[in-house]
Amino acid sequence: MTKRIYTAESVTNGHPDKLADLIADSILDECLEQDKYSRVACEVMLAHNKCFISGEITTAADIDYEYIARSVMAQVGYDTTGIEVEVRIHEQSPDISQAVGRAELGAGDQGIVYGYATDETMNYMPLPIELAHRLTDRLEECRRDGIINGLRPDGKSQVSIQYNGDRFDHITSVVVSAQHTEEKDLAELTEEIRTKVIGKVLGEYDLTDAEILINPSGRFVLGGFEADTGLTGRKLMVDTYGGIAHHGGGAMSGKDASKVDRSGAYLARYIAKNIVAAKLAEKCEVALSYAIGVPRPTTIDINTFYTGKVNEKLIKDAVEKVFDLSVGGAIEKLDLRCAVFGQTAVGGHFGKEYLAWELTDKAEALKDALRI
Repeated sequence: MTKRIYTAESVTNGHPDKLADLIADSILDECLEQDKYSRVACEVMLAHNKCFISGEITTAADIDYEYIARSVMAQVGYDTTGIEVEVRIHEQSPDISQAVGRAELGAGDQGIVYGYATDETMNYMPLPIELAHRLTDRLEECRRDGIINGLRPDGKSQVSIQYNGDRFDHITSVVVSAQHTEEKDLAELTEEIRTKVIGKVLGEYDLTDAEILINPSGRFVLGGFEADTGLTGRKLMVDTYGGIAHHGGGAMSGKDASKVDRSGAYLARYIAKNIVAAKLAEKCEVALSYAIGVPRPTTIDINTFYTGKVNEKLIKDAVEKVFDLSVGGAIEKLDLRCAVFGQTAVGGHFGKEYLAWELTDKAEALKDALRI
């Protein structure tokens, strides 16, 4: 069988790009808490101790943008003293608003989105991105709970896995980079990350032949947006499937569900996961394309990568019978007018069982539609 290596990365909530996503989604959540019909397209840039908030927001909510940004930064672990916040917000274009706000909700823009699922993990996510997220989750836990002293908010992980055909063979490399205080002993930090982060998360795997790299650049004191620039929507593979599946190029954070970059991507994941949960395929990618102002996808494509138990055309027909593919239908079914988006900004938008688009409640209906 062909052997391939797949690699995925994840970042902590203190990484500048992720912090920008988290601020944008926290603003979205506050808008939705006060006005569930808010139209939000919020962009955040962080650079050199400045937070710049911009975008198009139409809402009845009364939002203190600076307060939200400072609160998020403080919760993540940053000292907000001396950080300047600038806000440049205006309302959504009336041309877009009239196209979206018809009797049947139309798509907020054109574009293509992809959803993916695989049976290689319990939550139907590709193993490389799942393990990368677990590593950054654990790194953040170690910082937050004082399990490892001297950690600071910025951090990354990366996992490379060799596959034999379509199945896991072994882990080839693990990378963890963790920002730390000036006085932290690097040898001590390396050993603590090896045992308390990597060992804790990957203890069930044989890492004998794996390359383990911990802070490979050496010292990592200067980090966050003091050293780097953060921007909303710049970690698309971290947000989705780690590069295993296609990506249409549209970011999700900071956007309300009328934007199909978000609602369409969630719907596509919901469909793909139910297809795999119904055992119609071992892995599946669902592609949906949209046109601005049009309620339903202009195209739908199902790819099971030759793992399908039935013809892909038949699966597509069943999907169109079982799922409401309209933008409004997706928003209603997946509860996308609720303030749930801050939970998605860090650690990926998929694979978290408590989110509505992770349900597998349509699996039996799909089988019934196919008479399986």
